[in-house]
This record gives sequence, C-alpha cells and structure tokens, in this order.
Amino acid sequence: MKYIDLRSDTVTWPTDAMRAAMAEAPVGDDVYGDDPTVNELERLAAEMTGKEAAIFVPSGTFGNQLSLFTWCPRGTEVILGEQCHIIQHEAGAASVIAGVQTRPIFAPDGIIPVEEIEARIRGNDIHYPSTSLICLENAHSSGRVIPLNYMKEVSVLARKHDLPIHLDGARLFNAATALGVSAADIADNVDSVMFCLSKGLCAPVGSMVAGPRSFIERARRKRKIMGGGMRQVGVLAAAGLIALKEMTKRLGEDHANARYLAGKLAAIPGIEVDTTALDIDMVFFKLPAHIDGAALATFMRSKDVVMSPPELGMCRFVTHYWIDKAAIDKVAGLLADYIARA
Repeated sequence: MKYIDLRSDTVTWPTDAMRAAMAEAPVGDDVYGDDPTVNELERLAAEMTGKEAAIFVPSGTFGNQLSLFTWCPRGTEVILGEQCHIIQHEAGAASVIAGVQTRPIFAPDGIIPVEEIEARIRGNDIHYPSTSLICLENAHSSGRVIPLNYMKEVSVLARKHDLPIHLDGARLFNAATALGVSAADIADNVDSVMFCLSKGLCAPVGSMVAGPRSFIERARRKRKIMGGGMRQVGVLAAAGLIALKEMTKRLGEDHANARYLAGKLAAIPGIEVDTTALDIDMVFFKLPAHIDGAALATFMRSKDVVMSPPELGMCRFVTHYWIDKAAIDKVAGLLADYIARA
C-alpha cells in the first residue's frame, strides 16, 4: 500500500493473484445459479464451516441481517450481546428488515452469561414476543476470541429450548487461528454462520452465510427480496476463493504483528495498551490525557499513516496483510515523537 492504514482489516487491497483471478474468472448469471465461480465458492464455504450449504452475499451486515430475516418470524425477539456488531454497527437493520425486537444483554467481552440467556427466553404468554433466535459473535469486535466450551454451553441451552443460534463470524478464521481449531469446529456449535471475505482476507467485497440446506434455500429467496440477487458475480467470487484457500492460512502472521505492535506502543510513555484484548489482529490502547486524538490523527495522515481518532477514549489499530514490522516501527516512532513533543 502507498500508505499505512491501521483503521481496520477491511481497508486491504486485493492481492495481485486476486486481481488476475478476477479478470479471468468464468462467470454466469448467479440468480439462475449459472455462475460456476460463485458455485465453487459456496461449496468451499460450506465445506470449511462443516455446513450443508452456503450463499454469497455483498457484506457482513447483509449476511447477518439475511440470517435474522430467514430464521425469525416478524414480531419475534432475538437474544444477543449488547456490544455485538448487530446491535452497535448495523444501523438498527433488524427492526427494518426482519421486523424483530432485539433483547441485548450486557457482555463487553462477547460472553453472555448462559443463565442470563436462559432468563430472557420468553414463555408462552400472549403479552410477550416469542424468542426466535440467539446470536453469538466470534471473534468478538472487542478483539477477544470466545472459547469453544462456552459456545457448547450455549448450544446445549439452545437445543433445550428448541432455538437456533446464528454466529456473527465476521472474523471466523481469526478466531479459529487464535484457538488452534478449524472454522468447522467453531461453527459446529451454531446453526448458521456468517463470515467476511473482506476482513483480513484481502477480498475486495463479499461475505458468506452457511447453514442447513433448507435454511440456505429460504435465505436465497430472502436475499432476492433484499436486493442481493447478483448476476455475473464470479468476478468477485474469484477473489473470495483465494481468500479462503490461501489468505486464511496466514492470519497468524497478522496476530503476531498485532502483539509486536502492542509491545511497541506499550513502550511509549503515557500509552496504555489493553493487554486483555490481543487475541487476534487488533490492538486497543489509550493515549496520554493531554493528547488530542483528532489532532494526532491529522498529523499521522500527513506522514502517510491513517488511523481513526479515539472512540470512547480508546484507540484501535488493526494489522493486516499490508502491515509488516517495518510499518509498525515507523508508526511507533511517529507516535513516540509526537507524544514527546506535545
């Protein structure tokens, strides 16, 4: 990249191999099911998550909302964590698209106490909305990975109450890398899973939803309703195939670079790194009290480093394919100099 962009792992450019594959991809009309590259991507996504079928969608938000739209009758209720992406960063879409009520539970680290979930499952009372779905997120947007034993506990509870579980697995392969397991091992505890091809995997666009074949068949019709019926989309799916076949295997490098970055930041006087949230490719930290975050971001941009200003007092840097140790050293040096002179 011509500049160092630490805002997210969504800022990555497609690799040269992806650009070549996109240019040469065999295509067809995906609404008719005729695009061979999309069909291959969907088969691979289902295989890697251990599900019967999968469907290609434009974005992670689209995939999550499509899953709610498919699982949940209108007017029912979804149980999920208060700090999860569906609540915090999807523009209230659950109320607009699926017509459901969300029942969030405080869970800043992504782990909703199982007893709190069970306490909120509605009984058979005409005054209540029926509970239709439980949602989990792994890896969590806090930078933490959720352990499998917890997911299994939630799965047992869901089976007890005959409820499906949807997993927002936007960074599913980061979670699998951190846990040392396969994506299928994680997805085995849920009924449907969404994961992004454009978060850390370098594909320019696209996400996948995987689950039971009957669910995916219903989702395909719902995707059409949402405007997601795409045509010669194999030009995008080609990048997704490389993302799954190749880029998922190198995420450990991003995680190692995040820990390296955390060490460099922690060595700068006044910076406080959250060492409890270093499971994947994210580093959260606080700036010294006298530093204006917006002014710092402007300064860094003048040095070809792109960062987001603090949010609720916390900064976030995210490593990815285009961030190496040389870039990290440059960023740390700029920050140290700026803080020392401020």
